[in-house]
Amino acid sequence: MPSFDIVSEVDMHEVGNALDQANRETGNRFDFKGVNASFALAGEDAIEVRAEAEFQIRQMLDILRGKLVKRGVDTRSFSEGSVEISGNAASMALAIRQGIESDLAREIVKLVKHAKLKVQASIQGGQVRVSGKKRDDLQSVIALVKEAKPDLPLQYVNFRD
Repeated sequence: MPSFDIVSEVDMHEVGNALDQANRETGNRFDFKGVNASFALAGEDAIEVRAEAEFQIRQMLDILRGKLVKRGVDTRSFSEGSVEISGNAASMALAIRQGIESDLAREIVKLVKHAKLKVQASIQGGQVRVSGKKRDDLQSVIALVKEAKPDLPLQYVNFRD
């Protein structure tokens, strides 16, 4: 029975490359000369942005978004935290959203069931598995979910016959 998985994953290698490029650009830019500004990967699921003022962090976020887009990473996978200012340093944590949250997964399953296609959708951890007898039905599910435009970037992987 053909099946595929709907997942939301971020290529961490590309994120690391984008962070390196963004760090290089902030080091070379005139408005960041002499400023202690940097990007760092904080664990597996966060990016730490440090600068001396909040407006500099906003400028750095624009640089980072540009680098991520050039590397093919969807910026909807990141959620901004609040800017924390302490003394002469400001920092912000960007959370990297991996996997599909249970609310969105239930929404996808409900969308598939209301479409009245002959497929089954089930939630398995941070992904949704869709299986059916016909490949065309599975392709219609992909089109249906793409048309719904969720706020999280989705990939369709592990297509098996």
